[in-house]
Amino acid sequence: MPIKSLIRTIPNYPKKGVMFRDITTLLADPQGFRLSVNKMVQRYTGIKIDKVAGIEARGFIFGAPLAHQLSVGFVPIRKKGKLPAATVSHTYELEYGTDVLEMHTDAIKEGELVLLVDDLLATGGTAEATIHLIEKTGGDVRECCFVVDLPDVGGRSRLEKLGYNVFSLCAFEGK
Repeated sequence: MPIKSLIRTIPNYPKKGVMFRDITTLLADPQGFRLSVNKMVQRYTGIKIDKVAGIEARGFIFGAPLAHQLSVGFVPIRKKGKLPAATVSHTYELEYGTDVLEMHTDAIKEGELVLLVDDLLATGGTAEATIHLIEKTGGDVRECCFVVDLPDVGGRSRLEKLGYNVFSLCAFEGK
């Protein structure tokens, strides 16, 4: 069963011309969800990773079970103001304004190898902001892992030009 076939496409959402890739149908399918996590686990088993960093909120869905299966720590990357202890933050540009991501200052130690996980790679802005957070605390990004890549939007090439490895379970052409 191809993972891509379990992801619903909703035309013209959230605005006209956008083909929204909805992973809720993948999550609702027990075999598909298990297959997705298992494919990630297979890729990273035997590779030195100290932490998995999942981007709020859908990165938590895949990152936490992946960290569990790899027996490594999980680091939640959150929107500003959601974490209770001391944080490090990074402001980044959105299409219409800016946003801020945060993580706890003690979540990643100097020299730890970190796997970044999220559900979808579009422009790469959120992933790049997360990379900055990880590196501010001394972590080293091992790879960026996504369920869905939208290569025509440019995120993969953006991250690769910055020197980061990118892996995805499937890709959808177009925007």
